[in-house]
Parts: sequence; structure tokens; C-alpha cells
Amino acid sequence: MPRLPLAFSLLALALAGCGGGGGSQGAEIAAQQGGGAVPTSSATPTAAVACDGACADTPTRLTAAEVKQVIGQVAAEAEARNLPGTIAVVDRVGNVLAVYAMDGADRLVTVTSTADGSAPVRGGLESVNIIPAELAAIAKAVTGAYLSTEGNAFTTRTASQIVQENFNPGEFNQPSGPLFGVQFSQLPCGDFVRRHTPGLLPGPGPHRSPLGLAADPGGFPLYKSGTPVGGIGFIGDGIYGLDKTIASFDDDLDEIVALAGTVGFSAPVDRRADVITAAGKTFRYADWSVADLLSDAASAADLDARLAVDSGALVPVTGYYDGTAVRTGTAFGHADSGVRPAAPGTLQSASGAPLDAFVFVDENNENRYPPSAGTDQPGGVAANALTPEEVQTLLEEAITVANRARAQIRRPLGTAARVTVSVVDTNGVILGMARTRDGPVFGADVSIQKARTATFFSSTGRVDGAAPADVLRALPPPRYLAPVTDVATVAADLAGELVGALLETSPLATPAPTFPAYLAALQSFLGVGKALEADGPAAAFADRSGGNLSRPNFPDGVAGNPPGPLSKAAGEWSVFSVGLQSDLIYNGLIQHVAHVALEGGVPDAGTSCTGNTGFEPTKLFQESEAGRGLANGIQIFPGSVPIYRGDVLVGGVGVSGDGVDQDDMISLLSVHNAGLRLRRAINNAPVAIRADQLTLPGHPERLRYVSCPQAPFIDSDEDDVCDGK
Repeated sequence: MPRLPLAFSLLALALAGCGGGGGSQGAEIAAQQGGGAVPTSSATPTAAVACDGACADTPTRLTAAEVKQVIGQVAAEAEARNLPGTIAVVDRVGNVLAVYAMDGADRLVTVTSTADGSAPVRGGLESVNIIPAELAAIAKAVTGAYLSTEGNAFTTRTASQIVQENFNPGEFNQPSGPLFGVQFSQLPCGDFVRRHTPGLLPGPGPHRSPLGLAADPGGFPLYKSGTPVGGIGFIGDGIYGLDKTIASFDDDLDEIVALAGTVGFSAPVDRRADVITAAGKTFRYADWSVADLLSDAASAADLDARLAVDSGALVPVTGYYDGTAVRTGTAFGHADSGVRPAAPGTLQSASGAPLDAFVFVDENNENRYPPSAGTDQPGGVAANALTPEEVQTLLEEAITVANRARAQIRRPLGTAARVTVSVVDTNGVILGMARTRDGPVFGADVSIQKARTATFFSSTGRVDGAAPADVLRALPPPRYLAPVTDVATVAADLAGELVGALLETSPLATPAPTFPAYLAALQSFLGVGKALEADGPAAAFADRSGGNLSRPNFPDGVAGNPPGPLSKAAGEWSVFSVGLQSDLIYNGLIQHVAHVALEGGVPDAGTSCTGNTGFEPTKLFQESEAGRGLANGIQIFPGSVPIYRGDVLVGGVGVSGDGVDQDDMISLLSVHNAGLRLRRAINNAPVAIRADQLTLPGHPERLRYVSCPQAPFIDSDEDDVCDGK
């Protein structure tokens, strides 16, 4: 298959400085309308499977033959619509099982939130047009896999709905999406997400996503017998974007083409996003139905048949897939996936009863994050550091609360919350992680981001390390790339002078944000000139508090109001350029894109997304230690609290997976309940220093600290469970 030369990516990056349907479709439509039949990989749906988190106890995985079948179905629909593109299939923990490019598929795509013709946004990832299409397809597939469980099936369209400035998108004067900011997680430069083995064979995850989580329609989960086994992503329209309004159906061709791959591997209809609500609003799953397919999955040639006639090719993707063979996926919940049940006796309730808990393991089946002692000296006293016993107790109490809590975004109703819990010290070092059964994969990385974010912003006045203000001043600024103006000419004029071209790359002059500017804006907004400084007043920030400061309008969703101090002004803000969150990781993300596009021509990003110099001519893609405490970036939607020993900050706990109010509650109660078990050795932040006690100059509103659900437990009618905690 003819492909544009490597030179295309090299120089582009250097200059740059997202009606038919018979056969099995007919059977699937009938099954869907019948209410709950779950198709397997065969053309004939099986009986309904009522999975609520335990189906994956039986090893269930995508086989190589099934991956070939999925790709063949997608390619057939793409041909029927005359939309050649790139197809990626991943397993549930992000192992890339195949990447296939059709003849005529665009090699590169453009990231933009303004494909609808609205005024262009400058800065961040907006208008970057040198993203390899393979990365966009992988990110879409990962998103479909990572957001979905046996209790909920979400797509990249669902992601688009829940990450925008209004929920629902296009409805003005509404607060932002419940997972606002989650697109900047699972990043390729983080220290938790796994990198593929040297042979690029499937192994323990969760694995990184090359672009974080995608909001561009065209990514779906894949299911077998009611349990998710992976995801499919397709891109053919050349745009890596999102749907900015929910008022009408969106005829996105990437979505209908990708949907063809789910025939025989579809999510149960009673688990799909369009039967799940949040804040009284229903999520979206897809704006197409299998009835809209022009191709017939039953007669679609599989991948082997396509390769035999040279109608496309498996393509290597540096760091993800070697292009030589289709792979078999791992079985989620079993050691080969990197997620397995906790060993007996290692995580148990206060009464000594075993908890239905899971841990993350490495290639040797060893727990990656067993409870460990803090590496810091909180308040300048080594004895203040969290102990392994305290970390274990925090994890146990969080899992105990989660197993009692009623989930927000799962079916069947009354199911327990499914989450991941992380504990960090004041240096941001991960001291322990655990998860409940069937929690969404994305929540693992996010829980760490949340724990680190709460700890970082609560570190004002610390004496045992750099205060957050000093960290922000030390970070190199993001160096935004300008879009390539004539891609065809760039491809034709390859001169091979990569290094010289990189050194001459000129980032956008406007906008050109700096981290000291965010710091100054925050201090002014709070009316606390020493906020985040080493000699500043103590203040405790939960992720909900920092999220209030990170919205494009303050208060959240009030159209026409100015942005929060950690966000961006109108004309500069978009889902792809949100403010401090995206700027912290921008250079690291772009280095990874460069590494893939140049097929290893520049080193890959390291294991810290923050502190990267980017396209700094004299310090090209170098990493500093300044941002190691935020190695996988920050998060700006709720689900974390800082941990104190008396009035001394000692760490943070983050929770993610099953509703942001549930995440808040589990975080707060885990610290409170652990404190009771440990005879008040640790505690939540003193009430007087919590962010919701701050008076904001010129604003009658207060920041929020946590928000807990009403009557949250399955086994009792308790209410106001967070009061006094």
C-alpha cells in the first residue's frame, strides 16, 4: 500500500514548531429491540447476559481472529461510504492489537474544536495539523475501552458530551461537564500508565493513550458476553475534534464507520450511555444505528482477505505496534492484564472481613503499589510522613465506602460504586493504590492526578520541599506549535535537515502563557498575595475547589463572566487548550507526538509530563525535576481531598470512577473513617483552612470543597453523611 514517506512527518513536525444492513446487522437490531440480548463474536446473538461486574471473572479476551473480523467490518463500511481511513483496535487495558490503514487514508489529522466554522481558537493543541492518524485512531479506541465497564458503555461521543464547558454542550448558562478535564489523562508521558514491552506484545496495563482521552466521535467499546474486551477507533475525515452541540443528531461519518466494527461485539443495550443519566440529563451513545449501515457485516471480507489483495496495510506505530501481526488481547481482571484480585488478607474491612478489592500488578504478577511509607518530611518532621499502616487503612476504608455506595453512572440501578483509589505523599509519590471490582480503567490514572492535585495546591507554607509557587516559577513555559500552512509542499520539499529545522522552529508568539502568570492571576483572584507561597497562609484545596478556579467562566457556566484564574480567556479557551491543566503537559505531549511521527527521530517523552522544555532551541525536549510531583498532570473535576496529621499536610487521596459526588464522598469519608480506626493519627483538613472558607474579593460566591450525594448507601437510608467530617 502506498504511504506518504517518513519525510512528510519529519519536516511537517519541524515546521509546525484529530441504509442497508442485512445479515448479522438485522439480527443485532432485532436483539437490541428485544431488550438485552448480548451478541458475541458470532453472527447470531446469544441470550441476554446480566453482567454487573463479575462476568470478567471468567477470562474473556479478543482473539486475533476477532480483531481481523472487526477491522474487516469497519473497512467494508468505510469503502461503502468512500471514506478511507485508519482503524485501531485495543484490548481493555490499552494494548494495541492492530492498526490498519486503508489505501488513500490521510496520514495526518488536524486537532480543532472549530470544524463547524466557528471562530478559530489559537493556542494549545488547537490547529496542530501534524498528528499522525494512527495516534488519533488509537486514542479513540482507548477511550471507548477505558470509559466502559460491565455496568456502563460509553463512547467518544459520550466523552464529548461530558468534557465541555456546558453540560449539555450548546446549552448556555449551564455548568461544565461532569468529567471536565478528563481528556488530559492517560497521557503518554505519565509515570503510571504502562509503555509497551520492547517487542510491543500485549502485556500488563493500563497502557498510555497517545493523545489522552478522545472526544471525537468514532470510538466504541467492544463487548463479548456482556463484558468489555477492548475498543475500536476509526478516523477518516481528517479532523480530531468534538461535537459542540447536543441539540441535533450529528451525522459524523467516522462514527458510523466505527460502529460497523461493533456488530457482533456490541455493548448491551441496557448498559449504553443513552440509558444512563447524570444531573437529570441522559448521556449520548451514538447518533447512528446499525440500521444506518450501508455494508453487511456478515459478508465483509476479514483482514486477511484484504491484505491478500493489497487493499491496505497493517502499519507500525512507534511505541505501540510493530505492524507485523494482529495480536490477541489480555483478559481483564487477570494477571496478564495488569489488574487482578488482591491477595487474600491484604485488604480487609475494619472487622477483618475480606474486601472485594483489586490491585495493579507488573509482568511478574507483583503488586505495583503496595502500601508504603511517605518519602517526605511534612512540616520538616520525618515522623509526620504517612506510614504503610496508615496508607493501607486509607485504601481499606475507601474500598469499604465504595462497596456500600450507590453508583451514579452504572446499571443495574442499585449497583455499588466502582472506583480506583490512590494515596500520595506531599512529594506526589504514589504510596498505595487499590480498586473495586469492574471500575473503569480511566479512573486509575485519574485518581492519581486527583490525589496529586489536591496535595499540590494545599502545600502552601510547606517547609520540607518546594512550595507550589516555586514549582510553577521553575517550570518551562508551553511552546505552542503553529500549524503547517502548506502540507503538500512540505511533503514534496523534504531536505532531510531535521535537526536544523527543529532548532529553527518558532512557537506561536500569541498567546504565549507562562506559569508565573497563572500564579499571579490566582493570587489576585483569591485576594491572598502569598497563596501557594512557602510563607503563605495554610489553605486546603480539594479537586472540586481547584476545578472551580479552572473553568472558562466563574462561577461555572455563567455565560459572559470572566474565566477562573487557572483557565483562559474567550478566544483562547477550548477543550484542547483549557488553561493550566493543558499547559502543564503540553510540551511533554508534543514531544511524544514528535517521537512517533519521526519514528524515533527524537527521544520519547519521559515519565513526567510536566517540566518539559519543548521546542526550546538551546534545550530541545529536556526534562526538569521541577514538576515531578505532578508527573501525570493535574485533574480539575471532583474526587479528592488532602490528608492532614493535625494541622500538617501529609498527603492526598484521590478517587475516580463512578460519579463525581460519589468520588468526593469516598475521598472524604476514607480519611475520616481511617482516622477513627487509627485513633485520630490522621484527619481531614481542619475546617477553618478549607477552600470553601475563603472570601473572594469581588465575588459573593465561595469555592466548593466537596459535594456528597443524598442518601448515598445501598444498605441504609443515612443522609448528610459528609456533615461534620
